[in-house]
Amino acid sequence: MKNMLLSIAGYYCIAFAVFHLLFWKIFQWKTDLQRLTTINRAIMQVLNLCLTFVFLFIGIAVILFQPDFLGTKLGTFILVSMATFWFLRATEQVIFFGLKSITSSVFLCVFLIGSILFLMPVL
Repeated sequence: MKNMLLSIAGYYCIAFAVFHLLFWKIFQWKTDLQRLTTINRAIMQVLNLCLTFVFLFIGIAVILFQPDFLGTKLGTFILVSMATFWFLRATEQVIFFGLKSITSSVFLCVFLIGSILFLMPVL
């Protein structure tokens, strides 16, 4: 069961990596980011790419090295850290986007699922 949860968590992160790579198209960043200053435009894109790489690397690591995540203190620390990351992201969803739209509520649930996926193998 724990291995299955880790695999799902890994693919969950990889899916978010792909989603973040699509931000330029989904959110029309080519035109929308032009409204920002050069530095802020660069920061948005750099942060998005760095987050994309973190999602990709964590996702691949969790899939390929499951015994290390389940049997070491470092693995437990990383899993709890990722669970905390997704919980904080869910909290930020409410703070910054509110829950007035169905899309925002769906994302809240998706982020909470991420938190659960990473926490359950530790329990």
